[in-house]
Amino acid sequence: MKFFSITSKFGFAACAIAAVFVCSANAQISIDNAWTRSTVPGQKATGAFMTIASEKPLALVKASSTQIKNVEVHEMKMEAGVMKMREVKAIDVVPGKVTELKPGGYHIMLMGLEAPLVAGSKVPLTLTFKDKNNVETKVNIDADVRELSRSMPK
Repeated sequence: MKFFSITSKFGFAACAIAAVFVCSANAQISIDNAWTRSTVPGQKATGAFMTIASEKPLALVKASSTQIKNVEVHEMKMEAGVMKMREVKAIDVVPGKVTELKPGGYHIMLMGLEAPLVAGSKVPLTLTFKDKNNVETKVNIDADVRELSRSMPK
């Protein structure tokens, strides 16, 4: 009894090759230590933080979540002695360097929270990157929700 025809062997090989390309495309972007602060009842916003590395030049251009109403890529920085926070169009990810999204700097702003984020849970995020040719790559991650006291710098 023959289990594979020539067509199915080629189909299997094509699927295997496609899987390698998908894995290698995703392997070019590494996202580590994704987390967000827990929130209290009534709190409508918080930030998400992580480190990002890439094998090729990219820009983080968008973030979204199935759980959060409004998600934006943000920056905090001092200007003339005043801390300012605002949405940015992109965060560059330089090959060979780690891009850190952290409190007081670049971060993902989670706004319009409908319920508190509870320590020990996770927040699903989709990060959208563009390369120099404007080709988009989406990466799905889960950010760990940490206790507020644990997430604060010491």
